Amino acid sequence: MSLTVDQIVEETSRWSADAVAELVDRIMLARHGGVSPEIDEAWRTEIQRRVDDVRSGREKGIPGDDVMAKARKIIGR
Repeated sequence: MSLTVDQIVEETSRWSADAVAELVDRIMLARHGGVSPEIDEAWRTEIQRRVDDVRSGREKGIPGDDVMAKARKIIGR
């Protein structure tokens, strides 16, 4: 029996954020393959640099509520 997209959304709405993130990751890997180790390492380095910049005060973070409000405005919700 195949599930519809609506059924999948309904089912996953009861899941934890971590479980949904894992499902999305696994779907992306199944559809598009993995990320090369070089690209993965480059992103890890970049993420760490950005975190260090915010923690040290070199860069100012943007509050999550502000980011989400902007995203909702962009997508019209």
